[in-house]
Amino acid sequence: MVEVLIVLTIIGILVAIILPIHRTAITRAREAVLKENLFQIRDAISKYYYYKKQYPTSLDDLVTSKLMRVIPIDPLVKKAKWDVVHFEPEEMDDFDPEIAEGIIDVKSFCQRKALDGSKYNEW
Repeated sequence: MVEVLIVLTIIGILVAIILPIHRTAITRAREAVLKENLFQIRDAISKYYYYKKQYPTSLDDLVTSKLMRVIPIDPLVKKAKWDVVHFEPEEMDDFDPEIAEGIIDVKSFCQRKALDGSKYNEW
């Protein structure tokens, strides 16, 4: 009976040590996927602007122009939904409605903090 209690205590200690490490590894993996997906979308937006001389009006324009196969998912909210940042002309620029509707950046909808302390929606 004492031997069983010792074995269970050792197993409990090992689980208590490994569980936080496992959770951190999962979070790091999701953060890596988020960074890569943001990079891919931003790269496609830059290429779209280079080829068409205007920003895409929706993320679906990146798929229809064959710069991306699909819009990647945000691994933190588990949807292919992104917070888009539209082009804002400076006061001295002439206002062009087509340019103003263009997407120049994307961000995550997730409001939580990353492992480094920054917020995911600020990446």
